[in-house]
Parts: sequence; structure tokens; C-alpha cells
Amino acid sequence: MWTKTAIARKVRLALGLAEYFLERPVRSVLDVGCGEGTWRAMLRAIRPRLHYQGVDASAYVVRRFGKRRNIIQGDLASLGSLPLAARYDLIVCCDVMHYVRTPELRAGLAAMARLAEGPAYLEAYTSADAVEGDHADFQRRSPAAYRRLLAAAGFLPAGPHSYVTRPLAAGLVALERP
Repeated sequence: MWTKTAIARKVRLALGLAEYFLERPVRSVLDVGCGEGTWRAMLRAIRPRLHYQGVDASAYVVRRFGKRRNIIQGDLASLGSLPLAARYDLIVCCDVMHYVRTPELRAGLAAMARLAEGPAYLEAYTSADAVEGDHADFQRRSPAAYRRLLAAAGFLPAGPHSYVTRPLAAGLVALERP
């Protein structure tokens, strides 16, 4: 279980990286598998006018927090068909990808790549990681398998759990390129 302090560090990392790549403040965030929308409050504490869109598979989460925290029901497989904005400055998907089957992951990554104006913070754990916590439905994919899936969707590595699409990577200087 992540502490509030650890999550806040991730939020600052992802937001800082997005603003570095975009060369402006982040205005919109798509949080896929957002749960109760933990990132929302932390993001809006830093960028109060930021538009936050959460997506979660849980009917309970949407019923309880949906209207108040701007969370709609959906999952990685349905992401491409949801009523979302055309593009987002930052896309977040934490602690989700390693629990979904490969076809759903492939569809979700493709949809996220199409929706990405800026970078994506895509946190996933592999068969090579010492994972603590929930092992039910954990997909034991190798690091190489994730790299292939991410690359096939058009994502290139850009830092810890951070990825950019090819158009954004084109503007990087040589030592910033993956």
C-alpha cells in the first residue's frame, strides 16, 4: 500500500515531467484506473484550475465519487470508446496494467497513446520485480514484454514509469531521447 507521501512524490514527478516536455503548466489529466481519485486532490493542490478526468472500472467508485471527482466508468479495454476529451497533457495509469490481460492492455495503451498530448505516467510491475500486496490476477509479464507492448502502442521511455509518444520525443535533444 502506497503512503500519501509516496503518492505525492509520484504526482510531483509526473506533473514536473509533463510540464518540462510541454514547456507550460499542465491543464488536463486523464487518470485511468483512478480508484477514488487520489491523484486529483494532489494535482489540484498544485494546479487548481487543472481539468481532471478519472476513469475506473468500479461501479461503486463512480456511484460514490463520480460526480464530485469527475470519474466515469470504464477500463482499459473500453477506454477508446469513452466520452473523453480529444487530448490530455498528462495521462496517468498506476497499479493497473499488471492486473489486466494482454488484449485489454494492448487496447488501453493504444487508446492512451491517441489521447496523449504530453507524457504518460504508466506504472507497471513485472515478473522480475519483488511485488508485495495483491497477487490475485497479477499478470507475470517480463520487462521485455512490457517494453514491446509500450513500443507497439507508440510509447518511448522517458524516466521512471514515464513515457512519451513519438511526436513528443521528436522535439527532444539527443541525450533526452530514449
